Amino acid sequence: MVDRFAEAINTIKNNEYIGREECVVYSTKLVKRLIDIMRENGYVDGYEEFDDRHAKRIRIRLSKRINNIGVVKPRHAIKRSTIIDYEQRYIPSKDFGILVISTPSGIITNREARERGTGGRLLAYMY
Repeated sequence: MVDRFAEAINTIKNNEYIGREECVVYSTKLVKRLIDIMRENGYVDGYEEFDDRHAKRIRIRLSKRINNIGVVKPRHAIKRSTIIDYEQRYIPSKDFGILVISTPSGIITNREARERGTGGRLLAYMY
C-alpha cells in the first residue's frame, strides 16, 4: 500500500530543503486540505491541480518558510486536554509551528482544535 499523504509531505520537505521553487505531488482530498492549511499559515504560496496521464497531481509553489515538516505515525488519538502535550513534543516552541489534526468536523490545526474544544487524530506537524 502507498501512503500518498506521507509521500506528499516527504516530497515537500525534500524540495524545500534543496531550495526548489515548486514541487509536484499526487492529489487527494487529504493532501489538498493539508496544502490549504499550509497556505493559510504562510508555509506555501499556492497550488494548482492538473491531470497527468494516469492521475491527478498538484503543483505546489513553495515559499521557503518550512524549517521542518513531518507525518506522525502511528496517528495518535488525542483529546482536547492533551493537545498541549503533543505541541510540546512535536513543535520546538510555543506558537512557532502547527499540528494538523483530523477531527469529526474536518482537518484543522491545533489552534482551531483548542478554540473549538475538540480532539481527533494527529496527522502531521510543521514549523
